[in-house]
Amino acid sequence: MSTATVAYAGVTPAQRHAGLDQQILQVRHALYAQAREDNPLRWSGPTRDWSLIKTVTLNPERTEVQNAALTRSITQPMAA
Repeated sequence: MSTATVAYAGVTPAQRHAGLDQQILQVRHALYAQAREDNPLRWSGPTRDWSLIKTVTLNPERTEVQNAALTRSITQPMAA
């Protein structure tokens, strides 16, 4: 049993930091699409959304804070 925590969509933080997340999500999307095609009666709706999430936060914040972090324009005060 793995002790890794899931960051999003079944990708661990280590996989995300290693840059493996996009490939893993593409493979999972293909796997689920094939499973749905093989046995459509098992599926009541669409498969999961396996698209890549750009921003992952531990504590979701306001949209403007997330956008600022993406553009690296946010500065944090120095600790005393």
